[in-house]
Amino acid sequence: MNNMIVLPMAIPLLFGILLVFLQPYIRFQRWGTVFMLVINSAVSIYILLTIQTKGILRLDFGEWLPPFGILFVADSFSMLLVVTTSIVSTFAVLYAFATIGHEREQLYFYTFVSFLIAGVNGSFLTGDIFNLFVMFEVMLLASYALITLGGKKFQLKESIVYIAINVVSSSLFLIAIAFLYGTIGTLNMAHISERITEVGQTPLLTVISLLFLLVFSIKSGLMLYQWLPGSYSVPPTAIAALFGALLTKVGIYALFRFFTLMFYHQPGITHKVIGFMALITLIGGSIGAMAYINIRKIISYNVIISVGFILIGLVVASTVGYEGAIYYLIHDMFAKALLILLGGTMIYLTKTELYDEMSGLIRNYPLLGWMFFLTVLALVGIPPLSGFIGKLLIAQGAVQAGEYVLLIVGFLSSLIVLYSLMRIFMNCFWGETILSEDDVKPLRKIVLLPCLALTITVIALGIYPESIAPIVQDAAKTLANPDLYIKAILNN
Repeated sequence: MNNMIVLPMAIPLLFGILLVFLQPYIRFQRWGTVFMLVINSAVSIYILLTIQTKGILRLDFGEWLPPFGILFVADSFSMLLVVTTSIVSTFAVLYAFATIGHEREQLYFYTFVSFLIAGVNGSFLTGDIFNLFVMFEVMLLASYALITLGGKKFQLKESIVYIAINVVSSSLFLIAIAFLYGTIGTLNMAHISERITEVGQTPLLTVISLLFLLVFSIKSGLMLYQWLPGSYSVPPTAIAALFGALLTKVGIYALFRFFTLMFYHQPGITHKVIGFMALITLIGGSIGAMAYINIRKIISYNVIISVGFILIGLVVASTVGYEGAIYYLIHDMFAKALLILLGGTMIYLTKTELYDEMSGLIRNYPLLGWMFFLTVLALVGIPPLSGFIGKLLIAQGAVQAGEYVLLIVGFLSSLIVLYSLMRIFMNCFWGETILSEDDVKPLRKIVLLPCLALTITVIALGIYPESIAPIVQDAAKTLANPDLYIKAILNN
């Protein structure tokens, strides 16, 4: 049974290698990738349901028992993100069929998407910090190829910044791992936690934890987000949706895992720093969302705002806060992918990225307009859509912890999200149409269906939060009680 844990990473990795040899067969690559993602989703859901009955699962590679070998660990938190990754990726790939272009498909687009998903899922599942570094690099190498795919001048300009920033952060990651191993003498996450508990979180370990915080902040866009708006606004829409929905979430996951499992002994230092960084992220993201008229840039800054808001749940360090953060994290992966796909569709129809050059789209594309409107409401947290329950629980946790400044700024940022996205909605969909009858392009079903499926998911998660409530509660319980994770790994 435990051998199945490796499949969400191994299936896309092996399939991506297979696609290298089948590059001329575009139709097979398209539908084969979708089939692979559907299988991966089904396997991931099965593992997630198994955890609810059997508890945390682990796989020891080569039968080397912890803490000596490499291992994968599946708990409710990691598997929720794996399931969401597989489902969101399926819709993004379907959208790519009609939008990515034959030229990019011939440049191994589906291969790199498979490798990207393998790296993301591997990052969620590993229980070893060096293996986490390896999975990050698999994910990042695939993202380097995807951000430059097609070789347009504006892509290459932003990709230089993206690659340079990530090379620096990866170097710092490796340095932090070396310092931690030299201090603690182990790479197993559960064993690191046990060692730190035994010796206490010394000033040296606190400094090391802040170095990890710097690394994951760069990767998630927490305060150090200056590279993100440009990098996420230049790839084709399907690739941008994968980046916005998945890549920052891996950094957020690592922050939650490290600062609930290992470095939780000095919250007066580490969590206060995270809180300050979340505050700056919310303010900076809000300013950026209001400052631009470019739809892609506005959406990118909304990605940044959500990073700051989710990290409030980590700062409050309570079960309620963790529940809210997990709910909102899952919601944001679906909603941000949907928002990016809808924004890209609008740009495709009008041939402009500036919202003040669009008008009257609701007349010819009413379904597109109302899906955008519902997405805005979900991101703001209007009940009964998916963003409401996460924001409510994060607010409850912030009140209990006395983090009133973060709470106030967080909800003010929600108003900025509403303002920035409603500007797009009112300018682009209402008023006199700018499209003549000859300019109106029929939207293909393969473009609308992924957006419609994501919209239904966002609505369903809001109306039926109890469908995942037991799983979210179990995930939050594991984060709040690191002993549960440690015992599942080290009690051989």
